[in-house]
Amino acid sequence: MTVEFPPNTSIGRNALAVLASLPLFEDLEPAALVAVAEQVEWFCIPGGTTLFDQGDEADSLYAVSSGALGAYRDGPDGRRLIGRVRRGETVGENALVSGSQRTATVVALRDTELMRFSKDAFDNLARQFPSAMLSIARLTVARLELSLRHDTPRSSSRTFAIIGNHDGIDAREFADNLSRALAVYGRSEIFTRDDAAKHTSVWFNEIESRRDFILYVADASSLAWTRQCVAQADTLVLLADAKDEPRPWPGLEAIGNRNPASQNVELVLLQRRLIRPGRTQLWLAQHPFAHHHHLRSPDDAGRLARLITGNATGLVLSGGGARGFAHIGVIKALREAAIPIDHCGGSSVGSIMAAGVAAGWRTEQLISRHRRNFVDRNPLGDYTLPLISLASGRRVTQLLQREVGNVDIEDLPLPFFCISTNLTRGELYVHRQGPLWRALRASVAIPGVLPPVFQENQILVDGGVLNNLPVDVMRSFGRGRVIGVDVGTEHSLVACDDVDEISVFGRLRLLRARRAPSIIQLLLRAGSLSSALSNTANREQSSILLAPPLQGIDVLDWKSFDRALEAGYRHTAQRIPEIKAALERDRRGALG
Repeated sequence: MTVEFPPNTSIGRNALAVLASLPLFEDLEPAALVAVAEQVEWFCIPGGTTLFDQGDEADSLYAVSSGALGAYRDGPDGRRLIGRVRRGETVGENALVSGSQRTATVVALRDTELMRFSKDAFDNLARQFPSAMLSIARLTVARLELSLRHDTPRSSSRTFAIIGNHDGIDAREFADNLSRALAVYGRSEIFTRDDAAKHTSVWFNEIESRRDFILYVADASSLAWTRQCVAQADTLVLLADAKDEPRPWPGLEAIGNRNPASQNVELVLLQRRLIRPGRTQLWLAQHPFAHHHHLRSPDDAGRLARLITGNATGLVLSGGGARGFAHIGVIKALREAAIPIDHCGGSSVGSIMAAGVAAGWRTEQLISRHRRNFVDRNPLGDYTLPLISLASGRRVTQLLQREVGNVDIEDLPLPFFCISTNLTRGELYVHRQGPLWRALRASVAIPGVLPPVFQENQILVDGGVLNNLPVDVMRSFGRGRVIGVDVGTEHSLVACDDVDEISVFGRLRLLRARRAPSIIQLLLRAGSLSSALSNTANREQSSILLAPPLQGIDVLDWKSFDRALEAGYRHTAQRIPEIKAALERDRRGALG
């Protein structure tokens, strides 16, 4: 469904200026620009409408005058967002130039005004003005290079509809707090129902072009205004009081049959300091496709602003056994430097360290709890008849249950994920919901050392088998920069004796002399070899990579707690100026 603009609209009168502002046409000579203006068609599509599908024949290119489009690509893991097309950007020129089929499905993320330039008009332009093809070719090559980097774009939401679950929620006060937090990244403006009565949609579109962020505050008493907020927004921010009984938000039927993936939805739960276990899951059932956030005080608005605009800092911690104690030193140094950690995740022992950060443990708590669990008592010391594994796993299960209790991943103050390896399907398993202790238990289930976790007829083992540094998983959320911490790369095994068979006493002698690896070391090393290739790629995908020097610290050397922690702290402290400079460059880039 399309709606043609009347010829006397401001867009029609300013067609040349609009076209000249597009990167695709900015280098055209005036005569060529006039030729393009004479051939373009202006129209609009409602949010949720598909502009074209992956595999379609390329018959046009499009430019966005207002609104936003999302590009999605179908793959073995389903449909995923690969990019957003904002005001002043174009889409579809690659397939038009190459004559190939569309490589992605493009959907309107909100009500969007577009310019269409047909293939016939494009071919005529090429014949009349061959030099015009040079700028178009440059843009096409740049887009191709970007796609080959396999880098998930960060969120580019600029307009937000703030919708309270009922009249008792002060959505305007929330908008004021969020607007102040967004000021770090640009100018924002708040609109309420009273503003809508004074102005037309054309005026709103003009305001959006002059502001970095727009916050539309819905009104539960006016469904018409709520529907307009939804139609104007890139992102829906759904507010709820966590203690209330979950119920639908008024006016959200305005979404209709819109594909939930075409519009961001952020659930914000207003908490009374403490997060009650189990409540988050009930609210998420209202909108299972929503990201969610816990706001316990106005201070949390800063983190929310960073996450929903793609300016957040994520922390990803690798596996590495006892070498993972270095993660605590890294966290300590980042906190002392006031570098925010907005969301976190990890693999194997890194998942346990990241869970402590997501749970809000202070640095002193991280140190004391992990010293008690790993140093004072060997977590792998409960050996059993090795039918499935060398250790029974009871110690690890008990310490995890004792430390995190009955908390679900959804209940953590910071967004968190960890990974395990699904042996049944031979693929990565990303844990983002369900009991935290169980997810961590799966993530550290070293094959042959600890029993696997059996969940939903699947066999789950250590995440490091396939991905020891899951920066790619963090990147897929599109929330911003990622600090990757790798403590496992240097680990290797060396044996000094060139023999194939060793007597029992000979084995004991070599083990005591540390001239041969133990069975647990062998299993640890064998279980992580397949992730070596992905580890290299993930190191490169890190916005900032920290790799503390941990020579001489073995993966089972639990007594090296203090050495590893200090190494992580010193390495990170030395890199703080570099990290801060990188974050500042990133912030300035977000400001444009």
